[in-house]
Amino acid sequence: MNSPKWLDRILYPFAHHTLQLPAGQMHYVDEGEGSPIVFVHGTPTWSFVWRQQIKSLCRTHRCIAPDHLGFGLSDKPEHFNYTPEAHADNLEQLINSLQLKNITLVVHDFGGPIGFHYALRHPENVQQLVILNTWMWSLADEKRIAKVSGFMSNSIGKFLYQRMAFSTKVLLPQGYYQRKNLTKDIQRHYQKPHDSSVARFGSWRFAAALKESSPYFAQLWQQRNELQKINMLIIWGENDRLLPLHFLDKWQKAFPDTRIIKLKTGHFLQEEKGSEVTEAIREVLQS
Repeated sequence: MNSPKWLDRILYPFAHHTLQLPAGQMHYVDEGEGSPIVFVHGTPTWSFVWRQQIKSLCRTHRCIAPDHLGFGLSDKPEHFNYTPEAHADNLEQLINSLQLKNITLVVHDFGGPIGFHYALRHPENVQQLVILNTWMWSLADEKRIAKVSGFMSNSIGKFLYQRMAFSTKVLLPQGYYQRKNLTKDIQRHYQKPHDSSVARFGSWRFAAALKESSPYFAQLWQQRNELQKINMLIIWGENDRLLPLHFLDKWQKAFPDTRIIKLKTGHFLQEEKGSEVTEAIREVLQS
């Protein structure tokens, strides 16, 4: 595929690859050689969010970063249901199609409940699991999140997401600890893939899924002991305005032996603390 004109090839110098899925064409990055690292993004981001880590780690490892359908440079089909479960199935198809073995799985935001699905089904094929500001449990008891998700799933919320670009114009800046780090150029690279109402449908469905997909999230959490078989690292932006800090406490209680690195930054820590996140991943790869 050709690069869109708005894409800065200095910021994002990677070759384009695509996988044809039943619902549409998935775009992904595949850089470097060696043991594979699979980076799974959330919302409203795409593989662009991992660019700092890919540029560095592809010198020693094979770095794969897909764009979920509805995000980034992937297709944005109207009739795909955009649930985390459906995205998880697409991720598994990509890993299978590339025949990736002994992977390191790096997940963030909605990439968590998408990537954990694969790790729980195939723990023997996941050597390392790196967790950045995400969850894998029902959010039904999180009153603030459930209230926001319930509002966003109605017609007003849909209007805000699809017509007013709420996700990239409002939520994205809130995810930064220091707003100066979200330059106009970087924000443009998150807004351009969502430059139409149809293109914003996937991000709206994620907002609704915070509440609607609670049974799926709960099912993942019930199987959490399977992750004990995997070497885990948690890297957490402790000034996250989008996810509450007690999420980290829940991870720590469930996996008390897991190493945790706290960074003084916001939700998008791979953007604001790119080198620190990269080095932490490198350390777990070497361990």
